[in-house]
Amino acid sequence: MPALNKNNSGSLSLFSNTELENSTETVWAKCIAVKRIMQEARELANDPCTDYSAAPLEEDIFEWHCTMRGSPGTEFEGGLYHFRILLPAEYPFRPPSIMMLTPNGRFELNTKICISFTNYHEELWQPAWGVRTAIIGLQGFFPLKGQAAVGVGSIEYPAAERKRLAQLSRDWICPHCQRPNVELLPDSAPEPASSGRRLGTRAEMEAEEAAKIAKEAKAEEKVEEKTEEKTEEVVEQPTGNATEPRRVKSRPPVALDSAICIVFVLLFALLCRRFV
Repeated sequence: MPALNKNNSGSLSLFSNTELENSTETVWAKCIAVKRIMQEARELANDPCTDYSAAPLEEDIFEWHCTMRGSPGTEFEGGLYHFRILLPAEYPFRPPSIMMLTPNGRFELNTKICISFTNYHEELWQPAWGVRTAIIGLQGFFPLKGQAAVGVGSIEYPAAERKRLAQLSRDWICPHCQRPNVELLPDSAPEPASSGRRLGTRAEMEAEEAAKIAKEAKAEEKVEEKTEEKTEEVVEQPTGNATEPRRVKSRPPVALDSAICIVFVLLFALLCRRFV
């Protein structure tokens, strides 16, 4: 029977202070992980991508099932690959593990694979990364060959076999999800040719939106500069309405005064002649 220990409040406890501290830290870390996982699940649901889909299991949010599209221009093009992402209780401070489920000819099945952002390389993991980072990174590791493709869980099938598996992968059904890959990640419908514009990727749309915002900000800046220049001109130079009245009032009195002076001079000269 475990010994009874008194805690700080004087009451008896079945656990030591160290055990209580470790238990508190574990619970706190798991709360952080749950909050982060739910945040990422909402982001992926609200901002889906045509290249992959991912969601946590209802019975265990620390296990995600994901479907990824094969990279274009490679032997995996057209393929749809289903895999598991296992998140640790200390997530996002520790990296996830990845296990492939769909036969692909690049990685072993039901084996934790070794790539730079998995549990095999915890020293490279950054807490700012997430599930989306892991999916995009795995997609980039698929086409690697030679020494760059070597690692735990890696296999190298001939290109013809990988192409064959890519075609079969579309109808592959996950035993847990009970749905084929093509339903989990449907092909995106092509845009009508009449519009004259192709569908862009999420990154392209974000870049286009950023360029649009920058262009609008630049236009607003130019308008502000023109407004400031006009304001300076108004301050330095009087407007026509302000100067015209002064010209009408100032010039005629000068001419009139000169004429009056000349008349007075002539009259004075005539008077002087008469008296002389």
